[in-house]
Amino acid sequence: MTLRLDSSIQYVPRVGPSIAGKLERLGIHTVRDLLFYAPFRYNDFSQVTPIRSLHPGQVVSIHGTVLGIKNIFTKTGKKIQECRIEDPTGIATIIWFNQLYLPKIIHTGEILAASGTVGFFGNKLVLESPDYELATPGKPFLHTGRVVPIYSETAGITSKWLRTRIYYLLTETPTLTEEYLPEDIRTTYNLPVIEEALHDVHFPKTISLGLTARRRLAFDELLLMQCTSFEQKRIWKETKHAITLTPTAKDIESFMTHLPFTLTNSQIKACAEIRKDISSTTPMNRLLEGDVGSGKTVVASLAMYIAAKQNLQSILIAPTQILAEQHYKTIRQLLEPFDIAVGLVTSSRKEPNATILVGTHALLEKKIMFSTVGLIVIDEQQRFGVFQRSLVRTKGKGTTTPHLLTMTATPIPRTLALTLYGNLDLSQLTEMPKGRRDIKTWVIPPEKRNDAYEWVKKELKENKSQAFIICPFIEESESMTTIKAATTEFKHLSTTVFPTLKLGLLHGRMKAKEKTAILDAFREGDLNILIATPVVEVGIDIPNATIMLVEGSDRFGLAQLHQLRGRVGRGEKQSYCLLFSENTNPDTIQRLKALESMHNGADLAQFDLKLRGQGDVFGSRQHGVPALVLGSLADETLVAQTKEAVLKLTNMDPTFSAFPLLRDRLNQSKIDNVSQD
Repeated sequence: MTLRLDSSIQYVPRVGPSIAGKLERLGIHTVRDLLFYAPFRYNDFSQVTPIRSLHPGQVVSIHGTVLGIKNIFTKTGKKIQECRIEDPTGIATIIWFNQLYLPKIIHTGEILAASGTVGFFGNKLVLESPDYELATPGKPFLHTGRVVPIYSETAGITSKWLRTRIYYLLTETPTLTEEYLPEDIRTTYNLPVIEEALHDVHFPKTISLGLTARRRLAFDELLLMQCTSFEQKRIWKETKHAITLTPTAKDIESFMTHLPFTLTNSQIKACAEIRKDISSTTPMNRLLEGDVGSGKTVVASLAMYIAAKQNLQSILIAPTQILAEQHYKTIRQLLEPFDIAVGLVTSSRKEPNATILVGTHALLEKKIMFSTVGLIVIDEQQRFGVFQRSLVRTKGKGTTTPHLLTMTATPIPRTLALTLYGNLDLSQLTEMPKGRRDIKTWVIPPEKRNDAYEWVKKELKENKSQAFIICPFIEESESMTTIKAATTEFKHLSTTVFPTLKLGLLHGRMKAKEKTAILDAFREGDLNILIATPVVEVGIDIPNATIMLVEGSDRFGLAQLHQLRGRVGRGEKQSYCLLFSENTNPDTIQRLKALESMHNGADLAQFDLKLRGQGDVFGSRQHGVPALVLGSLADETLVAQTKEAVLKLTNMDPTFSAFPLLRDRLNQSKIDNVSQD
């Protein structure tokens, strides 16, 4: 059959269903996936060394004629394959171990290339266990004597195998790819054509050419992601229609007057942006981003209040019952003066008949139906899949689309947020409510653990406050015995460290009623310390809690640690965050110590992004974070260039119809760019 980019990988010669199954573990499902499966590094074996110039410790490539090869069985049980090859300058010995089949595939008189490290075997200078290949007339060496690509592998799939199949696609099916970027874009940003880039990313003549090719493919990833966002935003505006929500000045004044606090400047700005959005017939599609405790809920409450004043229902969906219950309590308190009914819908509690419904995934159940929905709020939206985010908007009646406000406490630098969520308008809360103090943060070395425990006892007693102790796991793992687990720590700390204090345990496997009971006891002050997993990352507001102690802190990203830290410091008392880690790696300690001096979530996220990459920062399982392979959201220059390129393209044609090959590439693109449809 004729191969196409979207052909199943099993149809590539020498693949078949069995190997295709193994390739799927690498994310390779189609011909395109294999062609764009870039190496993560290169071995530079390009310099061929004369045999007489070999010295111990060198990494070299040699070419020569095979003089002979044999298996040697030693008295100690070793199985050695010894091969002698000759070039015009001398004779070299190559040895391998436990590869008894080699004498059957390497024969006297053949030309052999080998790349590896020179060393001694006994008192003999040898090339030990090198990569090797036999010369094939008319074809170049792929695995030796050149810049050799090294790929991520899986059982049964080696870099050597991947090289041969990718080389086949590049040489035997050269018409697979067409250039889809306009020439002026390539010229402006000094990008090679796609065919050249694909060849050079896999088989470059120099490492420099390989890096140039990677930049072209990285540019494409970021460009396609942002083009997709632009397209989604354009279609949203052109095809979706909403009910306009226009409150009276008296209604707004009444809401503001009844607030028990003064809004920050960024809250006032976000409220104004949202009011402008919802007064349009185009449905709002806005992201509200702000640190834990920055006041996102009150901003969302204003929008829900406005909808209620026009007899329209609002829905707020949260990823966990804890967070849903917290929102329910906060919103009910804020709207109590206006006699607006607020209902809670979770797996254990259903109050579906209310003007404002707050809930978890339970809101998506078929039997939960709504009336006329004017506004949908999705909190921590990256924790929901595209299907779930879409489904919640189909629950209402009528042909209009509800206004949509998504919220996140995950700290994201503004430039990064505009790239990640380019199909959304963005509001950011950059200030904390007045009176909030910075949370003093310390990285605690292992030898100071007992001193820290004594300090916690003293602090809780003198200030009559409470503490969180966070453990990465629920139960102890045999493979991670040095990592503290919540259940074992609860037993240990209750009996040994804090025997005179009252401790509680909270984790994700507990039943909803058990979680609620524990949280209520902690909130009422019946517990001094709550030991928990990161289930408390969002949604728990305990003003009297002043200490956050995190075990195994090196296992968390800085953004997540910042969110955990945000669970304290909610009241007037000075609060603290203690980061425990058994990891003594200097780089790890340096990363954690950033929390001691940095208190802004966006700055921490940018710092962590540069250190670890977007996959680690946002979590590989979080929905909506694009699966970039070569492009990096931390590469500010490339992000800026691709933004600029998208602007040029859309100024020429906002539908991309003037660029049919790019239009086709967009349709084929598999990057999930946080689709809201």
